[in-house]
Amino acid sequence: MGWLASLIQRHWQHPHIGLTILLWPLARIFQIIAMLRRWLYRVGLLSSKRLSCPVVVIGNIHVGGVGKTPLVAALVQALQQRQIKVGVISRGYGRSSNDTIIINACTTASEAGDEPLMLFQQTQAPIAVASTREAAGKALLQAHPNLQLLLSDDGLQHYALKRDLEIVVFPAADIGRNMDLLPNGSLREPLGRLHLADGIIFSQGDAIAMQQAQQLGMLKTQWCGYSRLNYADFYCLNQPQQTAQVTDFAGKNCVAIAAIGRPERFFQALQTLGIELKQTIALNDHAVIKSADWPQADVIFITEKDAVKLAAPLQHNIWVLPLSAQICPDLAEFIQTRLQLCATDTLKTCS
Repeated sequence: MGWLASLIQRHWQHPHIGLTILLWPLARIFQIIAMLRRWLYRVGLLSSKRLSCPVVVIGNIHVGGVGKTPLVAALVQALQQRQIKVGVISRGYGRSSNDTIIINACTTASEAGDEPLMLFQQTQAPIAVASTREAAGKALLQAHPNLQLLLSDDGLQHYALKRDLEIVVFPAADIGRNMDLLPNGSLREPLGRLHLADGIIFSQGDAIAMQQAQQLGMLKTQWCGYSRLNYADFYCLNQPQQTAQVTDFAGKNCVAIAAIGRPERFFQALQTLGIELKQTIALNDHAVIKSADWPQADVIFITEKDAVKLAAPLQHNIWVLPLSAQICPDLAEFIQTRLQLCATDTLKTCS
C-alpha cells in the first residue's frame, strides 16, 4: 500500500482530476465524521476530562509535518525565561511501547519517541508520554506537582482532553491553496476550524504572509503570528563538540537522509544554505534509520530529530543540522497574560 499512499500524497501537492473525482466523496464522508465527533464532545455525549493544571494545545489541522516541534521548543524556552514552570505531554509517535514514561537523561527514542526526546534534550523541561494525553498529564503532574502549565505537543483533535487554549500551526506556504480533507487533501479538519482556535502561527512565514491570510479571512483568532527558522553550525554526530560550516563541505560528495514529516524541506534547507547534494533519501516519518539505509558518501547530513534515534559510535561522516524557531510576536506573553500565570519568583505576591 506504500505506492498508494505516495500517489495520494503527490495528489495533495499536484491535484489530479481523476483522483479528485474519486476521492472527493470520501472527503465529504470524512468531513461529516469529523464534525459529528467534535459535536459529540462539545455537547458532552463523549467524555472530555480536565487536568488540574492549564493545558495549551499546540496542534495542526494538517497531516504530516508543519514545523511544529521547533515551535514547541521555542515556546517552552520562552516560558522558562519568564519563570513559568512548564511541562510537555505527548503521545510519543513512533515509539515501541504504550507505557507511560516520564523522560529522563537515560530514556531512549524507542521508549519515548523521537520528538519528545529531542524536546527534552533541547529544553530540559519535564516531559511525559503515554497512550493518552490525559494519562501523560496526570503522570507528569504527579511527578512535578509545581507545574503551572502543560503544553500538549499535537493533539488538536484529541478532544478527550479539555484545553484552556488552542494554538494552531499552519504552514505559510499553504496560505491561499485550495485544500480538501482526507483523503482528497491533507487536512484533518476544514479550514474553518482555524476560526475556533485562540491563535495561529504561520510556520516559516513573515508579515506579508499574515497580511495575505488576513485578506483571505483566515485571521479571526485572538492572537496570530509567524515563525522563522534559524540554523546553527553543523555538528558531528559522534563528536558534538566538533562543528563545521557550509564551506567545510565544499567539493565533497554530500548526501542527506531524513525520516521526518516533510523531508523535502530539510533537503531544500541544506541546498539553500549552499550544500550541493548528490543524493537525497526520504524515509517514513519517525522511521529508524537502519544500517542498510546509509549511503556511501563523504558527508551524510541528518536532522536533529533523526539524531536522537541513533546511538554512537557510527560513521564519522554523519553531520547534524541544528535548527531553532523564532516566534513573532511573543506567544509566551499572550499565554501568560491570557492564563494569568505568575513567574515563580512572584507567585506569593500574585496569590
